[in-house]
Amino acid sequence: MTDDFLRERMLARVSDKLDKRPSALIYDTHEATANELAVLYVELEYLLKNSYGDTAAREFLVLLCRDRGITPNAATKAILRGRFTPDGIVQAGQRFNIGEMNYVLTAKRVEDEEGGWEVQCEKAGTDGNKYLGPMIPMDYVAGLETAELTEVLVPGRGEEDTEELRKRYFESFQENAFGGNRADYLAKVREMEGIGGVKVARVWNGDIRPASMIPSEGVRTWYESVIQTLPEEIAMWLSAVYAAGCEKKLTVGGTVLVTVVGAGDFGEVNEVLLHKVQEALDPEENAGEGWGLAPIGHMVSVKSARPIGVEVRISLTYEEGYSWNGLRTAVEKAVEAYLLELRQGWADHASTVVRISQIEARILEVKGVADVADTRLNGEAANLVLGEYEIPVTGGVAS
Repeated sequence: MTDDFLRERMLARVSDKLDKRPSALIYDTHEATANELAVLYVELEYLLKNSYGDTAAREFLVLLCRDRGITPNAATKAILRGRFTPDGIVQAGQRFNIGEMNYVLTAKRVEDEEGGWEVQCEKAGTDGNKYLGPMIPMDYVAGLETAELTEVLVPGRGEEDTEELRKRYFESFQENAFGGNRADYLAKVREMEGIGGVKVARVWNGDIRPASMIPSEGVRTWYESVIQTLPEEIAMWLSAVYAAGCEKKLTVGGTVLVTVVGAGDFGEVNEVLLHKVQEALDPEENAGEGWGLAPIGHMVSVKSARPIGVEVRISLTYEEGYSWNGLRTAVEKAVEAYLLELRQGWADHASTVVRISQIEARILEVKGVADVADTRLNGEAANLVLGEYEIPVTGGVAS
């Protein structure tokens, strides 16, 4: 619908008895109208495209998502482990700096070694995950000897990507998150800080036969002979388990396994973050009682996907002027980029396959590599198939 097309279509409806030539009054008035109508058609097309989830720009996609009760995940701040000596010299609220990043002390970690603190980056996003090492106090701290960041506990993440938001929008039509169903678990865990991907399994210990948990005559005899000799705490636990077994209360129903990977590198999740997710879903001290996000009766176990090192051995042919020493870093980055892609898609597949063909294709893209041959993964000249709860990580590249 261009202005020329619209002008000619309008003039065609005017009697030929009137002057319709350029610069004539009728021509000029229709010209102005055609220009405005052409602009209107462009705006209508833009509006139409932004009325559908698959073509909407971000600002309109956000509006569409609101109708589904979905909001973009905001950027979060990284939480790291800091160590300060001597112990007791710093306190919550004090600020430190590494490069362009500022950090604030939030809570003392009593379970860590002396001087351990949780430190939060003041800037939201992934930049807070990048820096470890010595810190500089932003205000003078009398007696401070050392201050350093040693580990990322809860990775910070950036604002949710547009395509990830679009994916969640379409998924909302396929499954309704409600009352502890699978979609509900996935939605709640994905929104948690530091989580990059999640898988949920129902009755994950279904390989255990309920009948095998009923005490036999031999077990009863053993129980009666030892129960009075045990410390009180152990005796109370054993008595509770024994009584539940006798009354056929031990069952595999209601068990839920939540397996996660971290945000950022989509790798293994540390114990600190696993504990935070466990406490949010189903606190262990009140397991199955509904004190967390999980419904009453759901016994939730939270675990990290298990990293499997992928050792890559290759035989390379180089272009003139290149060698392994000069290309090693680039080749390692190419392999790691491929493994990262696999980890990013881990949550959407039952198993992960590390393919030799893909590794060779990525390496061939490295400038200076002429050919790749004899590729082996963990010593085998075959694709590496990982389990449902396993993720590939770099185990080294050798030529």
